[in-house]
Amino acid sequence: MKRLLLLFLFVFPLQPLQAQPPPAPIWTPIVINTFPHDAAAFTQGLLWADGALYESTGLWGQSSLRRVELETGVPTKLLPLADDYFAEGLERVGDRLIQLTWQAGRAFVYDFASFELLDTLDYAGEGWGLCYDGRYLFMSDGSPYLSIRDAESFALIFRGAVTLNGELLPPQLLNELECVGEHIYANAWNTDYIFVIDKLNGAVTALIDASGLLSEAERAALSPGSVLNGIAWNPESETFYITGKNWHKLFEVVFAPSER
Repeated sequence: MKRLLLLFLFVFPLQPLQAQPPPAPIWTPIVINTFPHDAAAFTQGLLWADGALYESTGLWGQSSLRRVELETGVPTKLLPLADDYFAEGLERVGDRLIQLTWQAGRAFVYDFASFELLDTLDYAGEGWGLCYDGRYLFMSDGSPYLSIRDAESFALIFRGAVTLNGELLPPQLLNELECVGEHIYANAWNTDYIFVIDKLNGAVTALIDASGLLSEAERAALSPGSVLNGIAWNPESETFYITGKNWHKLFEVVFAPSER
């Protein structure tokens, strides 16, 4: 019997119990400044560069690429897209802007300064959010996975799962993205949450609860689908700009652990 037990353990060695990851902590945004935002802008992508906000807005027949003055919320440059494109995420790579589209399988590449169309890039599946960490592009597509793409060719390099408390995220959550250091900040679509994701292993390390940004009256005045969306990082001030689809406000914030 003893020899049989030893043989069993040799063939089927006992595996150490896998420790459950600790629950992701909850953070909240601390508002530093509030700025006006164009309530007609269905925000899909947001970034900060060279002292201005750059915004990709969606909806059929209303999609656009914009350079926006922070203090007024007014576009200082606006490029409408053709009616058959529904614009999505936006990112800057060097002197180029890359704008995703939702279901067309096509990204548009523009000159950063002039918005001149330089190129189009094709990809399989949907386009949702996009961010750049200085080396790679990270892209969401309506699934619980993030794609890593070459910043020049847009070729797919790797596709990895995003997990929360050890479990794969449900689909249709990962939306607008912002790369900051070793983390990716991702709007959880149709919720008031932002995921903080470790870009090396895909684990959500914190949840940001932004439900307190708007009052109940402001929320009641929103049209259906006007959810939290849009994250931009300002490295000079080390603050974030966050807003929502068709919101009339944009907030400059820092994130801190919740006291709840």
